[in-house]
Amino acid sequence: MIINHPLLGPRDASEFVYLGDAALLDRPNPKSETAADDFYRYQYLRENTSGDLRELWFHEQGDRSWLVVTRNISTHEITKVELARDVARAKI
Repeated sequence: MIINHPLLGPRDASEFVYLGDAALLDRPNPKSETAADDFYRYQYLRENTSGDLRELWFHEQGDRSWLVVTRNISTHEITKVELARDVARAKI
């Protein structure tokens, strides 16, 4: 599988480490009144969907950047690759 790194161009997936669902970037507010329930859902409850999924990948054997890769988990087709820092900043 080839991941088209936004800064370095096409790279083989073997250069990366897969972390999981990019929903991990959406941490609950710890000061919320429902923080305990929110963190329980954040930590333990995941949807098992087919189709496109946003995933976190770490470029371990390269520039050590974090990427958010949108990939079809059935076909492995990658439709979008973004720097995780840009995705996180867009949520602020």
